[in-house]
Order: sequence, then C-alpha cells, then structure tokens
Amino acid sequence: MKVLLGIGGSEDSIQALEKTVDRAESAGDNLTVAILQNPNADRTPDEIESQVREYLTDHTIESSIRHVEGDPGSMLVDIAESEGYEKIVIGGGQRSPMGKIQLGQIAEFVLLNSHTTVTLVR
Repeated sequence: MKVLLGIGGSEDSIQALEKTVDRAESAGDNLTVAILQNPNADRTPDEIESQVREYLTDHTIESSIRHVEGDPGSMLVDIAESEGYEKIVIGGGQRSPMGKIQLGQIAEFVLLNSHTTVTLVR
C-alpha cells in the first residue's frame, strides 16, 4: 500500500510516525513522510527531518521524506490524490474535559476534504 504520512512537528505527529512505521514495516507498505510547515510546532522542519531519519534507520521499510510548503492540509490532500496514495495518516485529536475529540486545523481539513482514506492516530 502507498501511504502518505503528514508530520508537522507536534508530539501527536511523532506518535503517528512511530505507529505508522511499525505498521508499514509489518504490512510491507511504501511510506512517504511529508514534513509540513506548522507554525505551531516546537521543532523546525530540519529538526523534524533529523528525527524522522533517525527513526527510519532502525526499520526496514521502503520510505522517502519530502518537505511540503504551502497550506499543510490542502497540500496533503492534493499530493495524495494527484500521486495515487491509498492512505493519508496524520496525528492529532485530543480529548476535551467533556470527552469529545478536538481536532487541529490540519487534521480537520484533511478529514473533511480528502477523497483518499484517512487514518487519524491519537
């Protein structure tokens, strides 16, 4: 399966990286990690790439890393649809004190606008 993982540098996206790589390794998926520009992230895109590369070296999967500029949500949807990805994976979704899920802007946009299957890792 051809999988596109969007990472913006939040802790949620790093957890999504770990879970997605583990799943891709066991399933034989081809993984592309898209490093997104996220102004709310604590890490720079170069720091994110370094962390992704470090994590990928410990696993034996077909993978590539690319930097994505522009609006993160719409770019993920465009890339997935124009390049034939079968799944988009994104991190996100915190529970409110009332128990309802709260989505970030990127996750909400992708979930509402993608014609490609989306997996939200929480």
